[in-house]
Amino acid sequence: MRPTSDRLRETLFNVIAPRIVAARFLDLCAGSGAIGIEALSRGAAHVTFVDNSRAMCDLIKSNLELCRIERSDSQVIQEEAKTYLRRFIAKQPDSGKPWDIVFFDPPYATNYSPVLDIFGARAFSLLTESGLLIVEHHHKNELKRGV
Repeated sequence: MRPTSDRLRETLFNVIAPRIVAARFLDLCAGSGAIGIEALSRGAAHVTFVDNSRAMCDLIKSNLELCRIERSDSQVIQEEAKTYLRRFIAKQPDSGKPWDIVFFDPPYATNYSPVLDIFGARAFSLLTESGLLIVEHHHKNELKRGV
């Protein structure tokens, strides 16, 4: 586990601040949920937290309770990122609205390509027209660039 540093989180939210208020936010590979909880504290309308680990999902739920965040403002899902995205797309339009902001921060050793390929092929199903996909990765992890 490699949590996003406080400094990086502060910088990220300073940059995206104008987009946060009333946004639908997806915290993909959420870990402790710190990024999504920060989004809620800055005015996001709803955050979906997705993490493959039961322990991390339990921690997110505990952190939401500690922060006194309403359950209606968030959803915690234990599932692998690519599986969740495929299921979300398959259920559309019944599965819900696309997100305004997606923060994808898997462990550095993860192959990012399957998730990024899904976004590349189906961004219109996952992101609003002006939606933003943010990918945190190690500087030595070279992400392939789209055309």
